[in-house]
Amino acid sequence: MHGEFKVPGGKLVVVDLDVVDGLIANFHLSGDFFLEPDSALGRIDHAVNGLSEDSDAATIATAVRRALPEDAILLGFAPESVAVAVRRSLARATSWTDYDWQLIHGEAYPPVLQMALDQVLSEEVGSGRRQPTLRIWEWNEPGVVIGSFQSVKNEVDLENAAKYGFQVVRRVSGGGAMFMEAGSVITYSIYAPIELVQGMTFADSYAFLDEWVITALKSLGIDASYQPLNDITSPTGKIGGAAQKRLGTGAVLHHVTMSYDMDGDRMVEVLRIGREKMSDKGTKSANKRVDPLRSQTGLSRAAIITRMEETFTGLYGASASDVTMDELARAQQLVVDKFGTEEWLQRVP
Repeated sequence: MHGEFKVPGGKLVVVDLDVVDGLIANFHLSGDFFLEPDSALGRIDHAVNGLSEDSDAATIATAVRRALPEDAILLGFAPESVAVAVRRSLARATSWTDYDWQLIHGEAYPPVLQMALDQVLSEEVGSGRRQPTLRIWEWNEPGVVIGSFQSVKNEVDLENAAKYGFQVVRRVSGGGAMFMEAGSVITYSIYAPIELVQGMTFADSYAFLDEWVITALKSLGIDASYQPLNDITSPTGKIGGAAQKRLGTGAVLHHVTMSYDMDGDRMVEVLRIGREKMSDKGTKSANKRVDPLRSQTGLSRAAIITRMEETFTGLYGASASDVTMDELARAQQLVVDKFGTEEWLQRVP
């Protein structure tokens, strides 16, 4: 069995192993990490050999850590990284380059239809009818997207939302509210087979699925990094946040919204949680907490998206695609049956 795990911001960890009578055997660790002393590599191999194939990540990481000499130096990886690679091997996880990725960057859709498309495209990938896909969203009208478990009345000032023309919708994934204005955000969704994140915790998979965009932002001169659980940030402020849903259809939906040019004062008028966050930190304006991509790069939104697409395609390969007529029709029906209903929106009043 073979398993790989690219540590977000770190190095590649590779493991090869067999399972004999329910125990890990013939285990070998390799990768482009740094490890001193050399003898520590053999000690890690010895520690993992003999563990049960049912060992969880914590058990594997503990065994590795205990085997290391006191003067061991690990750069670019950690015992937990080895554990993830082992679990991915045992779960027969896949990697990015195992797939023929599709890239959709098409027309703008109303916020409620965006929610439905996320579910439909995830289901299509899970069923095998669509190849794994990266979709860049376009917006031409304002919207507030709340998490699956958020309370409408606690998160949104509905009077101000209506006053400024914001459609309020609820997505299938958890997490916090997303404040959208036309041309002011960059949002993308990844629809992938669940095998891509097998053996990873939710926390591991968030950073893993967004590493390519961190690479793209760094290439633009932004000192971007991932802050657990789900924030993309820089020394000058938060850039964006991620949310994820693992569907029973065999797919993972992962989406991210990053601020390009935000009206922080308007956001605080529309989002109640924004007021709480501001007061909690003694800050009067959201502009003090969020540093949009426009101010950090001086580039147009289109130029930043182009660099993102180039980075993803360069790393993993991707072919141009689009939402099919059948997928769009299914999404439109989901708006009628689910996402556009008061029952869905008010599921947590």
